[in-house]
Amino acid sequence: MANDKISGSCLCGAVTVAFDTPVKWVAHCHCSQCQRAHGAAFVTWLGVDEQQAQIGDPEGKLIWFASSAPARRGFCGRCGSSLFFTSSRWPGELHIVRACLHQAIETEPMAHVFYDTHVDWVSINDTLPKKTAAELS
Repeated sequence: MANDKISGSCLCGAVTVAFDTPVKWVAHCHCSQCQRAHGAAFVTWLGVDEQQAQIGDPEGKLIWFASSAPARRGFCGRCGSSLFFTSSRWPGELHIVRACLHQAIETEPMAHVFYDTHVDWVSINDTLPKKTAAELS
C-alpha cells in the first residue's frame, strides 16, 4: 500500500485528515496523558510529516489543547473525538490516532512507548519492544 492516500475523521465527520503512505511509525502509547485524554489503557498513534497531512475543518470544530509545556492535542469540539498530537519533542511530526482512519495501513505497530506508566489492569502479551520515557529521550 505504499503511496496510497489514507483518510480519517472524527466520529461525527466534522474534522478530517488525509495523508499519503508510508507513515513514519506506528506505536502504542501508554503515557498517563493519553490514558486520560482517551479514557483507555493505551492509544495507538502513527506519525507523519506535518506537511504531508491535510486536515479538513470546514466548520471550525478542531480544538487544540495544550496538554503539557511541549505538547498539544487536537480533538473535535462537536463529538469529542481525540485525533491529533504535536510536540516540540518531535518537531515537524503530526501524530494521528490510528483508530480514526477509514482504511487499513501497511505499517504495523512497532513498539509500546511510555511503558513505565502502563496500567496494571491490562496484560500485554505481544513481543513488541516496551520502551520507557527515559528510553525515548
